[in-house]
Amino acid sequence: MKQLLAPRFIITVFLLSGTLLASILTERRRSDSLVVPLQKIDSEILGWRSERDEQLTANVIKKLDPTSYLSRRYRKRGADLDLFIAYYAQQRAGEAMHSPKHCLPGAGWEIWKHGSEVVPVEGGQVRVNKYSIANAGQRKLMFYWYQGKDHVVASEYMVKILLVRDSLLTGRSAGSIVRIILPDMPEFSQEGAAFAAQLVGEVRRCFGT
Repeated sequence: MKQLLAPRFIITVFLLSGTLLASILTERRRSDSLVVPLQKIDSEILGWRSERDEQLTANVIKKLDPTSYLSRRYRKRGADLDLFIAYYAQQRAGEAMHSPKHCLPGAGWEIWKHGSEVVPVEGGQVRVNKYSIANAGQRKLMFYWYQGKDHVVASEYMVKILLVRDSLLTGRSAGSIVRIILPDMPEFSQEGAAFAAQLVGEVRRCFGT
C-alpha cells in the first residue's frame, strides 16, 4: 500500500508546486515602459526617409493587443520599405507574440523561401530571420526578429525560453517583434540587412540600453 501511495504523493506535490510557481510568476510580473517611444526612431536611416506613420485598424490592434506600436513607410530611390514594431510591456509565460510566418499566410502571402541573416551590431553580431514572400504577383523580402532589453533572437522557441527565464529571475517580460519588408530584388538584400542592423540599435535606444 505504501508503495502505491508514494508515486501519487510525488505527483500531487509536483502539481501543487507547479501551481504555486505559476502563481508566484504571475504576482512577480512587472510592466515596463519604453525609455524612448517607438515614434522617436530616426525618420532617416541609411538614406531611407520616412514618408508617413500609419495607423492600424481597430480589428488588427485588438488581435495583436500591443502596448505600443510603430507602422512606418520609408522610401529610397523610388522603392518602399515598410517597418513594423509591436512592443509588449508585459507578457505571460507560455504566450507568444504573433509570428509573421503564421500571420502572413492568412493575409494571402506565400512564404516561398525562408532563411536567416547574421548582421553586425554594436558589440558583436545577431541573427535575424530573412524570408522571401509573394502575393498576387508581388514579391517581397522580409526581415524580422524578436528584441528585448538584453537580447535579439530570430527563433520563436528561444524567445519563449527567455520569457520564462526573465519571468523567473526578474519578473520582467517586456519584449518586441520587429519586421521590415522591402522589394525582393538582389540589390535590396544587402540594403535590408544593413537597415536591420541599424534598426537593432534604434530599438535598443528605445529600451534604454
